[in-house]
Amino acid sequence: MSRTPLDTVEHAAETPDVELPWAELGLKKDEYERVVEILGRRPTGAELAMYSVMWSEHCSYKSSKVHLRQFGEKAPQSDALLVGIGENAGVVDVGQGYAVTFKVESHNHPSYVEPYQGAATGVGGIVRDIIAMGARPVAVVDPLRFGAADHPDTKRVLPGVVAGIGGYGNCLGLPNIGGEVVFDACYQGNPLVNAGAIGVMRHEDIHLAKASGAGNKVILYGARTGGDGIGGASILASETFDDAKPSKRPAVQVGDPFQEKLLIECTLEAFKEKLVVGIQDLGAAGLSCATSELASNGSGGMRVTLDDVPLRDSTLSPEEILMSESQERMCAVVEPEKVDRFLEICDKWDVIATVIGEVTDGDRLEIFWHGGKIVDVDPRTVAHDGPVYERPYARPDWQDALQADDANKLARPTSSDELKAQVVQLVSSPNQASKSWITSQYDHFVQGNTVLAQPEDSGMIRVDESTGLGVAIATDGNGRYAKLDPYAGAQLALSEAYRNVATTGAKPLAVSDCLNFGSPEDPAVMWQFAEAVRGLADACQQLGTPVTGGNVSLYNQTGEVAIHPTPVVAVLGVIDDVARRTPVAFQEEGQLLYLLGDTREEFGGSAWSQVVHDHLGGLPPKVDLERERLLAEILISASRDGMIDSAHDLSDGGLIQAVVESALLGEKGARLVVPDGLDAFTLLFSESAGRAVVAVPRSEELRFNDMCGARGLPVTRIGVVDGDSIELQGEFTLTLAELREAHEGTIPALLA
Repeated sequence: MSRTPLDTVEHAAETPDVELPWAELGLKKDEYERVVEILGRRPTGAELAMYSVMWSEHCSYKSSKVHLRQFGEKAPQSDALLVGIGENAGVVDVGQGYAVTFKVESHNHPSYVEPYQGAATGVGGIVRDIIAMGARPVAVVDPLRFGAADHPDTKRVLPGVVAGIGGYGNCLGLPNIGGEVVFDACYQGNPLVNAGAIGVMRHEDIHLAKASGAGNKVILYGARTGGDGIGGASILASETFDDAKPSKRPAVQVGDPFQEKLLIECTLEAFKEKLVVGIQDLGAAGLSCATSELASNGSGGMRVTLDDVPLRDSTLSPEEILMSESQERMCAVVEPEKVDRFLEICDKWDVIATVIGEVTDGDRLEIFWHGGKIVDVDPRTVAHDGPVYERPYARPDWQDALQADDANKLARPTSSDELKAQVVQLVSSPNQASKSWITSQYDHFVQGNTVLAQPEDSGMIRVDESTGLGVAIATDGNGRYAKLDPYAGAQLALSEAYRNVATTGAKPLAVSDCLNFGSPEDPAVMWQFAEAVRGLADACQQLGTPVTGGNVSLYNQTGEVAIHPTPVVAVLGVIDDVARRTPVAFQEEGQLLYLLGDTREEFGGSAWSQVVHDHLGGLPPKVDLERERLLAEILISASRDGMIDSAHDLSDGGLIQAVVESALLGEKGARLVVPDGLDAFTLLFSESAGRAVVAVPRSEELRFNDMCGARGLPVTRIGVVDGDSIELQGEFTLTLAELREAHEGTIPALLA
């Protein structure tokens, strides 16, 4: 894209008729014309590169901004929120002077093209977001979606993604404590690789992405800049996959976790010595993003000399340097008198660091190359003032028919043997089967602070060893529910994550999200997106859990076929003492099993309807947010006061799935009875929300029932922990050995 003579700002002004490849870089004609209008001239090649990546869907949120504003407009009051939407990651107060930062992002398209590096660099990128806030990363999570479990391409994508996540995270020394793995044919050409991370800091250590103080130096440090990932996440994630457009499949970034580990320690030491005024990681859009965002968020302008950027490839053009998404790089703003010490620390950690510019007292971002000025822009126009689309959206024609296709009318088992067979069929299905083949490739306990990890309801990390203060995180999302009703589906995703945090004994505090949808140019997809955002914003407002940040991933479709709308919601919670946590596994024989909440005939989008009938239709379970809040309060109080020894939320697969998981983890069986007012089938397979099953020591039975009764939460005794089988009285018995074989053999057999 470089031209001769050097395409400087002056040259651009003198040559208005030069044709530039704006369409090849993903800009629409009217967007390019808007750039010309902003600049009062045609852009230089370097300016065009910056606008193209920063105005991409992935970076600018141009199709989603108008809806995402609801997260701010409907934000609940929260004393815990320290940093909200707009920074690299949200930050919440967890007490005792500690703050926790967390975020979930997507690396979907790159992970389909190159599964290992796409997933690995997804982990690397989210971890740098956490570092940039001033925190030490302490854990990662990985919500994943793949195509049909038995499809040949799943065998290509899944092992590579899992190896990339494990390889990068394990090398960083970060425990992987949570996430999900879901299989569905709708994700066949568009797997969802969402990555989340958590970091811990003291309140006074919070850092923001802004360049302030004229004369302060801009230092690029970390890996050298190469040609890998030029326009990678920014442009690759802003188009649908189409075999006719190979140009939309640019190189995927290549990660080096050992370099990132050095970058973490180097950055944290610089923070400790208070050497950094502002900081920004280089993720999607690379230097284009880092320089424009730092400058636009600060109090002045910025002048950068691109010749000083350390390169792996000396043939890179200035446009390519600005667009490169090479990994393990960060940009810091440092006062002049502290530069030498900052560079000393970088040298100590064997991290390349170079002063590439300085903060100015103007309001322009100016970039120079070979002595010529190749960029002269108002940085806000690049970083924040991109296009805003109010895309047309409409409820799809097929939605009514889909909801009318009621799953409650599907044929149910007519005998005890058939009921028993369907239980085995459910627990051995790919989505309900054990994911230990996958999670065993991750290190859960490195650093020694992991308290709970997969397959617990939420991961939990100890924050303070002396007091036992800890945080829990859960990620959830059910695309089948959201396909049936995107408003309710988003609320059910939040409800499940909220419930999963509470079952471990932690109090839910705040939310991050990763909103995965098809093409925004399809009015039906935009309706799904608008409804999901509205649903999530309304529910967060009611539950008092503010959205602190997150990610939107659009264009997840191949040709005309979009994925199910998949809003993934991460909920962070706090627990005063991790010793009071509640695990999933049954602990002691003789403990009483209680079902909390109301069980109704709700099978729309259920695991049973999918596994037994390959059916998707009807309405998802009813949402009752006040019931979710009450259930959480009961679970947290019961955990804190020692009234329950195990707890498991009820969601995909219903009660039988939860009981089987608790029994297998605890290696203790259960005898169940069907309570009055329910039939065996509904008891086992209903997916009504707002429910959990708990194991209560006999000594606590009266106190527990009194608490539930006083607060108005329905509670039903359904059995006892006992033996080495799961028995439903009058219906069937399944030994734990039979269940373990069914539950644990599926995934290894599929991926062998």
